[in-house]
Amino acid sequence: VDRAFPRTPRGALKISRTVRPGPARGPRARPGPALTPSPPVPQLVALAAFICFAASGAHGAYTALAGMETVITALFLLLYLLRLDARLRFLLWPLADIFNSVIAALFLLVVALFAIIIKTNKGTLVGGVLGLILLVLCIVDAVLLCKKISFDRARGRSAPAK
Repeated sequence: VDRAFPRTPRGALKISRTVRPGPARGPRARPGPALTPSPPVPQLVALAAFICFAASGAHGAYTALAGMETVITALFLLLYLLRLDARLRFLLWPLADIFNSVIAALFLLVVALFAIIIKTNKGTLVGGVLGLILLVLCIVDAVLLCKKISFDRARGRSAPAK
């Protein structure tokens, strides 16, 4: 288990797409600011959007997209936490993660705007706003991953010794 991954910017971003990190509590809490400010945003952003769409009786596409975003992001988070990306080298996982973030951002843009424009009830409106928050997080995730990937640089054991 990679215990340092949640403390990296990418780890914090993956967690914020599913769980918004707030201030640490308890005896092991470190002094200083939290990873993010604590506005009144629900603790589970993607899951909250899913629940809002499901409870409001919104169109099935809204609910399905929010649910899939929650599951796929949680799977990528587990992939990086368990360091499976280093073991399963047959796929360039950061590139797959970029594709996931970009496609999710496009779908979230369409669905969130439709949910906000149509706003059949407050649950759909809140789900649309949470969808826009997830859209921003997906774009930031894709940008951070693009900065990490370099195709002209050697990776792993084949890297030249300095």
